[in-house]
Amino acid sequence: MKAPARGHRLERLVQVVKGYGPLPTAVVAPEEASALMGALQAKDLGLIDPILIGDLAKIRGLGQTLGADLDGLTLIAATDTIEAAGLGVALVRDGKARALMKGHLHTDEFLRPVVKREGGLRTRRRLSHVFVMDSPDLDHLILVSDAAIAIAPDLMQKADITQNAIDLARAIGIGLPKVGILSAIETVNPALPSSVDAAILSKMAERGQIVGGLVDGPLAMDNAINPAAAKAKGLASRVAGRADVLIVPNIEAGNMLAKDLIYVGGAQSAGLVVGATVPIILTSRSDDAAARVASCAVAVAYDVWHRTGKAAMDWEA
Repeated sequence: MKAPARGHRLERLVQVVKGYGPLPTAVVAPEEASALMGALQAKDLGLIDPILIGDLAKIRGLGQTLGADLDGLTLIAATDTIEAAGLGVALVRDGKARALMKGHLHTDEFLRPVVKREGGLRTRRRLSHVFVMDSPDLDHLILVSDAAIAIAPDLMQKADITQNAIDLARAIGIGLPKVGILSAIETVNPALPSSVDAAILSKMAERGQIVGGLVDGPLAMDNAINPAAAKAKGLASRVAGRADVLIVPNIEAGNMLAKDLIYVGGAQSAGLVVGATVPIILTSRSDDAAARVASCAVAVAYDVWHRTGKAAMDWEA
């Protein structure tokens, strides 16, 4: 049997959500080839309507080098990446954009104006990043959070991270997300704080403090995603061995897991920050254009769900 093409599930998502029309998107500092081409390819697919913000000489020169047509696009000049990020947030607040997209700049510079208490894009929910992974070794998409923003989240921050990930999973068509809260073991041990947090998060979900998904933990990585490993450990759970979402204990674990899935496991990835007033497309500066296009598709799906409460697609269909 021929193996499915890399990233075929994310490609299916792209093909479905482009039918919803382009999402007006402020693209901050697209001053590098994959950053600019990702935005332009997403535009050509009908996913976004990009507003390019940054050093216009660099952007136009890069477009010319790449043979990219920038005619008809809105370009806004900024003296540096910090100003560009601020201008992007202002476009969202003014209703001229419904999404924000990171180009070639540091994440902290990109998010600095987003998280401002006055004039930012914050809500009562903590912002968190979610990777959507399309691994050739799994038969479904898997979400990983938080591997990019929260360094060492406390319990209540993890509750927001978990809720954000559930919301995004539902937005991309996972009707009842199964969430595994990861630790090094699958039993509660006070000497391992992540196992205690995982158990509390599971109980919070039972009591309705986290909604929309099935939450279980602590789970180790193997028995979260592998049914045989879960069975071998004697875990009777609707989540163990079948997790759609993996919540990591800290940014170190999350970053290593995500990079392993991409660079060792051959997964295609997309990345989105949720918990703000609009979807925030955030990929690594080293990510290729395909990852940026996939991230735009996830943003469109989240925008549809956020505005209508409906999933952009049904994976069972």
